[in-house]
Amino acid sequence: MANRSYLSIWTSSYDEDVMLDRFERLLETVPLSAKRPGFANLAIRAVSAAETPLLDMDVRGAAGAADLVAPMREHRNRDTAYEVEAYWDLWQRDAASGVWQRDPERLLLVANGEDYDDGVAAEIGHFTAEIGLEHLYTGHGGLLGTHGTPDAAEDAAEAEVLTEMTREEYLLEYYEKTRENAQQLLTWVRAVEHALPVERYRLWSEGEENLEARLDEILAVR
Repeated sequence: MANRSYLSIWTSSYDEDVMLDRFERLLETVPLSAKRPGFANLAIRAVSAAETPLLDMDVRGAAGAADLVAPMREHRNRDTAYEVEAYWDLWQRDAASGVWQRDPERLLLVANGEDYDDGVAAEIGHFTAEIGLEHLYTGHGGLLGTHGTPDAAEDAAEAEVLTEMTREEYLLEYYEKTRENAQQLLTWVRAVEHALPVERYRLWSEGEENLEARLDEILAVR
């Protein structure tokens, strides 16, 4: 099963009074998809993820981050989380044609109130982002990086990708496109650091405890 990847962000002096202003600034930093522009959906949840959302609405056509955050302000509370779905464009290879193209990948951006879900913000981040499948940034099976030796494939689909991508005529392009995705992610993280009083952040995935170190390894290869 493909691993998903995440960005967790903690900011200084975080509380109910500042969270939505900061969330608005975070949303403004997102390099939104050209093919699926704008934001897609807004969900507001109270108490925990197990509860029915207070609000769940299609926000396509919202003018921008400020327009999107306005309905959140009507439900501002320490025990509430605010989820925004959007898309950004990443290089992806079509398995059938072998052609690389920049296609939309889903982002889920969340602001967690301090008391939401028993204070989960302290553990997972004041703000979190689901940023798509790990291999979009790291490649499959450890093939890309300084060691250049792939790990054992997790399934038949990954084995097929690894077999094909180890061929010299494909490997260079595989590196280039994956590196561009990794650089886009890290550039966005720098923009977030510039926009918010970031205390610390963590890039991680279901397969990589320290995703940033893996990205740095791939970007270091020339």
